[in-house]
Amino acid sequence: MDTVEYTQIGKSRLYLQDNREVIKTIPDNCIDLILTDPPYNIAKYSTGNIDLPNRTPLNNDIASWDEVEINPEEYVESFKRILKPTGNIFVFTTYNSIGKWHSAFDKHFDTTQFMIWHKTNPTPNIYKKGFLNSCEMIICFWNKGHTWNFTDQKNMHNFIESPICMGAERLKNPKHPAQKPVKILKHIIQIASNSNDVVFDPFMGVASSAIASLELDRIFYGCEINRDYYNAGVDRVKKFYINRS
Repeated sequence: MDTVEYTQIGKSRLYLQDNREVIKTIPDNCIDLILTDPPYNIAKYSTGNIDLPNRTPLNNDIASWDEVEINPEEYVESFKRILKPTGNIFVFTTYNSIGKWHSAFDKHFDTTQFMIWHKTNPTPNIYKKGFLNSCEMIICFWNKGHTWNFTDQKNMHNFIESPICMGAERLKNPKHPAQKPVKILKHIIQIASNSNDVVFDPFMGVASSAIASLELDRIFYGCEINRDYYNAGVDRVKKFYINRS
C-alpha cells in the first residue's frame, strides 16, 4: 500500500494509480456498487475535427487515453471478488464495446440488463448525413438478492434523460470529454445502493461519481491514472466537504 498514491477525504479514498493494482489491495466482498465509465475506445473511428462554414471547426478529436484498449475480461474475476453478494455493477459503454462486456460478464451473473442515457442536447449533426449521437449505453450485472430500491413504475424505466454535462458543473481546466452529469449518476446510485454503502469507480476521471456518491451519503473509492483529472477530482471532493460543513 505504501507504493500506492491516494488521498483520504473523510471515509472516501481517491487513488492515483492503475486500477488493476488498486483492486489487488481491496478485500473480498466489500464493495456494494461498481459504477464506472471506462474509455469507449472510439478514437479509431474519429475522422478528426469537423470544418464548419464561417465558424471555428468542431472539435471531434478523442483523447489519447481512449486509444488504450480496455479488455473487460481482465476485470471479471477481480470485480466478482470485491463485490458483495448483494452488489451491483453498472458500466457506461457504447455500441462497439457493449458486446465485449456482455460476453465477459454475462455467464458469471444471474442477470444482465442495460440502460440508455438519452442526451437531450447532443452535438448537432451539421451535415445531416446520419443520426445525432444522442444516446449512450449502460450495461448492468447482478445476482439474486442484490440491493434494489424500486421506486415506482414511471421512474424505473431503463431509459433516462438529461442534458450533457454543461454550465457550472462542467470543468473547464482540465476539460474531460466524457464528464458525466451528477444527476445521471445519482439516479443509478439511489437505485442500486443504500446509505453508507461503498461505491467503487475504477475509471473515475474527474470524480463525478464521487460527488454523486457523497451527496447521497455513500462512501467512495475511486482510481484515476491521469494526474490532471485526478487533481481536479480531489479538488472537487475537498470542496464538497468544505461546502457541507
